[in-house]
Amino acid sequence: MEKQYVKIFVMMFALVLELAVEVRPLYAQTGGEPVHSPSGQERAGIPLDPIVVIAAPDSTPLETTLNPKQAQLPVPAGDAADYLKTVPGFSAVRSGGANGDPVFRGMFGSRLNMLTNGANISGSCPNRMDAPSSYISPESFDRVTIIKGPQTVLWGGGASAATIRFERMPEKFTEPGARFRAGFSAGSYDRFDEYVEAAAGYEHVYARVNANYARSSDYEDGNGRRVPSKWMKWNTDAAIGWTPDDKTLLELSGGTGDGYARYAGRGMDGTRFLRESFAFRFEKSGLGTVLDKLEAQAYYNHTDHVMDNYTLRAPSGMMPMPMKSNPTRTLYGGRVAAALRLGEGRTLTTGFDVQFDEHTAWSTGAPERRADMEIFKFGVFGEQSTEIGKNDKIIAGLRGDYVRADDLRKKTEAGGMGGMSMTTRFHYDDDRESLLPSAFIRHEHTFDVLPLMSYIGIGYTERFPDYWELTQKKSAEERAFRDLRPEKTLQLDAGLQYKKDDLHVWLSAYAGLIKDYIVFNDQVIRMGMSTSTTTTVRNVDAHIMGGELGGSFLLFDLLRLSSSLAYAWAENTDDNRPLPQIPPLEARFGANVETDEWQAGVLWRVAARQDRVALNQGNVVGKDFGKSSGFSVLSAYAGVNFADHFNLSVGVENIFDTAYSEHLNLAGSSGWGFPADSRTYEPGRTFWAKVSVEF
Repeated sequence: MEKQYVKIFVMMFALVLELAVEVRPLYAQTGGEPVHSPSGQERAGIPLDPIVVIAAPDSTPLETTLNPKQAQLPVPAGDAADYLKTVPGFSAVRSGGANGDPVFRGMFGSRLNMLTNGANISGSCPNRMDAPSSYISPESFDRVTIIKGPQTVLWGGGASAATIRFERMPEKFTEPGARFRAGFSAGSYDRFDEYVEAAAGYEHVYARVNANYARSSDYEDGNGRRVPSKWMKWNTDAAIGWTPDDKTLLELSGGTGDGYARYAGRGMDGTRFLRESFAFRFEKSGLGTVLDKLEAQAYYNHTDHVMDNYTLRAPSGMMPMPMKSNPTRTLYGGRVAAALRLGEGRTLTTGFDVQFDEHTAWSTGAPERRADMEIFKFGVFGEQSTEIGKNDKIIAGLRGDYVRADDLRKKTEAGGMGGMSMTTRFHYDDDRESLLPSAFIRHEHTFDVLPLMSYIGIGYTERFPDYWELTQKKSAEERAFRDLRPEKTLQLDAGLQYKKDDLHVWLSAYAGLIKDYIVFNDQVIRMGMSTSTTTTVRNVDAHIMGGELGGSFLLFDLLRLSSSLAYAWAENTDDNRPLPQIPPLEARFGANVETDEWQAGVLWRVAARQDRVALNQGNVVGKDFGKSSGFSVLSAYAGVNFADHFNLSVGVENIFDTAYSEHLNLAGSSGWGFPADSRTYEPGRTFWAKVSVEF
């Protein structure tokens, strides 16, 4: 099956290369000016972008805008979690080679609102084996925007930690033409990646296709021990757009993908990660003096996940019998938003969004597939920006969400006499609904004397418990569905950014109060020679604080020195103990040499020891099972541009073959012979090489 995908993508690359050769004369006729602007920015076309060692905020320390096509060290990123963990403040719950779960400032799951082209996508595994990030191929998008904290209401409610948007920008051709970019990389442990993007069109019509294939075998950690981590992924997405004029856009898009992965820290492996996506969007600008722009979109995202204990491993343990589970998740949604001009320096974006979410489940022994939960969301929002003079701006937003959840899990009750079950009755379990407010206000100031900007804002949001939380137990006997309360976060965000010539320094800090924070508790029950674990969930109150600090300096117009520091602290005030799953203090130090012809760089990543733990508490994926040791890892790369449009890069990660593990980590699986409280260690010394081409 893998060979078929490789063949398909190689053929696609050959066709696109042939197209590019035909298009190049058109490029030359325009005097070297590109006919396409993929992200609203003109590209020079000749030198490709150097690898980013440390990602820095673009516009403000609150909002980070990244180009996912520009590689970051370490590379290459297999999914969104791999990509995001290169940004200061981000980490991931690691489980091996692929499909980690992103964490920002110690906050996990639906506290991070992750969207692709404005649409939500969600995994279906009850234990988040297929986290939403596992279905996202970062390089196929044009822009990634990260908004920290509850400081926007435009893209959904409950995003107390951050809003993350992966976007593909509309194509723009001023005359008939085409463009393409492609990349191939290979590395240690049979790592292979292939990516192709092509677009063609003219002034009023365009078409675009993105395709990627990636795979890796089990890796060896710094101790030389094999870690079960083999995985494969492929994705294909296409879009057709119509632009009857420069102020109107209609676009229809669709895509699919699949893959597999085995895990050192799970009792099952993922043998299917099938994704199907369809979307429609409409944009119209310049409608009048007050109504400036109207946007509308509708989307469908479906994930079909299969996990078992026999396809990628041999069944083992106390009950070595083949087991299989096949959950699915279907999301239908839409959004309508209008941008209004309310006077000089005042704009308002207002609208509504809606989403229907259905989860189904099937496992070995079940007679048929059943829907076990449905969640309906409807939200209205308004966000206004007001300029006060030339140096000050006030941004404020208000949002209200109606959420209804229906628990469709069937409960079995035995009937009959003397405890003998003669009949079985089924009934639906429960339903609940909530009205949830969100609001924020922020002041941004630009100084006259210094190239300095600052912001300070306060935000409040309420987050409805997600599927993974609602399906847990409140106690050994009670379900949590009815009694688990929504999280309520009140957070202060502040930051500074200094930019002058070759010096860039930024600071982003936060402090917050969380009422009814949802925390998971694991209790180990011993029965004779065997043990079992019961997971329950409850609400606690918490305090949080921390921030990110970074800077870069260019020496002699050649050498760029950069560094960053990220710290998160959280306390469970109900129990007077730390909140679980909080990453340790982390620092990164980088140096890049950049010219038009070549680049080279190093990255030194240092993580401190984490002593603040809450044993056997955590989230649906991971828990604290002990303190973690600090570590440091050194990586390096070098690249050269040649033949105008080509780039060759080579690199080595974990140069000194350090044996280390991340603090956020899945415990070992006995199915692979790992003790239950052991950590999954990261890859040892890893080599890679990448070739990129763009026309």
